Amino acid sequence: MPHHLNRLTIAIALASTALIAGQAAASGFQVREQSAKTLANAMSNATAGAEDVSFMAYNPAAIGNIDGSQVAGGVAYIDASFELQDGNASSVFGVPYTSDASNQGGESAVVPSFAAKTRLNEWFDLGLAIYAPYGLSTKYDEDWIGRYHAVETELTTIDFQPTLNYRATERLNLAVGLRAQYADATLSNSVDAATIGALEAAQLLGPTDPRVQAAASNAGQADGFAEVTGDDWGYGYTVGALFQVTEKTRLGASYRSEIDLTLEGEVDYSSDNPQVAAGLPDNQGGTADLTTPANLNLGVYHQLTDRLALMANAEWTEWSSFDELVVEFEDGTDSATTENWDDTWAFSVGANYALNNQWLLRAGLGVDESPVPSAEFRTPRVPDADRQWATLGATWMPSPELGITAGYMHVFADDGDIDQDGSKEENATKGSLNGTYEVEADVFALSVDYRF
Repeated sequence: MPHHLNRLTIAIALASTALIAGQAAASGFQVREQSAKTLANAMSNATAGAEDVSFMAYNPAAIGNIDGSQVAGGVAYIDASFELQDGNASSVFGVPYTSDASNQGGESAVVPSFAAKTRLNEWFDLGLAIYAPYGLSTKYDEDWIGRYHAVETELTTIDFQPTLNYRATERLNLAVGLRAQYADATLSNSVDAATIGALEAAQLLGPTDPRVQAAASNAGQADGFAEVTGDDWGYGYTVGALFQVTEKTRLGASYRSEIDLTLEGEVDYSSDNPQVAAGLPDNQGGTADLTTPANLNLGVYHQLTDRLALMANAEWTEWSSFDELVVEFEDGTDSATTENWDDTWAFSVGANYALNNQWLLRAGLGVDESPVPSAEFRTPRVPDADRQWATLGATWMPSPELGITAGYMHVFADDGDIDQDGSKEENATKGSLNGTYEVEADVFALSVDYRF
């Protein structure tokens, strides 16, 4: 094995899929769990429900439906599970990667949120929401068969959204909000030093040279490890409208802009094998452009009887803005990975039933399209597939000012085939990875709101 490994080649092996994240509870890398009330209704009340100040994260005009001042805080616990079934992997030279490690990559994550608003005067309301609209926490064993594609993916985003609502009429609220978004990512994967050495030798000696074949036969036997970290701030906006059509029917619409981020950080290399460690390149800086997509929400809320309310929501997300990922390295080189994601729709329906003045029962159903167009674009970082969910929950109001809500969601995802072809240039150092992903998730949410 050569003692010197090409820095760019190793960096591409890690960063070509870097800064991509998926969320088992929502398509792509979206997080929708900003309110226990919306989760318990399968997001069907997100745009038109406007039940408390936390709904500002979905529709900024929601605060116009709330008199006086209010604060709300909540937390969601996401337990995601996805596992590669019938998986197989091999180097670009066709040497199989084998491992006794699990192909399970799901992890749990905690998603907090906070919102507050006050009524400035007869015409205006002012609010602030702090929430996480995107993110993921996943981790595979370091020696699993797909380790050259992904080991750990950690993406956290936080939006700070100051919001101003205008009470245009007694029935119509119009709002605008500024979104300041912070994103932080940590991503890692193993590096197949033997295959990289064989590829370098093949450029000099030709792929049929016995020395190249000998080096290639050691694929998977001499691993290095690479980790990317990066963060950035980006800015966007949100606008919304809430229209009380009748005393019993309310319509909502909102739009959230895309946000462009340039995550700056470092690529760090390490190995437990002294020979491999000696040949690893020095750590270096790098940047990657990431766009969190725009989305549009449309909703309706109808109080059918004194006890029963029905609701529905449709959400469009512009995932097509995520067509490729370009990584630029400190030495002036770069790498591009084609993603080719599609725009998606999510639809949900739900109902509330008031048992009495203190207890409100909630339930809902939803479906969500995956932006991943086919198996060749599905990765172990984003084993995304179409999904459905069922939810239930309840709100307890011990007083007119205080509400405590608990919600539960179970996500049923379709199986998703993965077909990462090692002959593709961007997979040359990572090899092939094939199989079928099974994905599911459970989400528990708790929130408290207080009006004063």
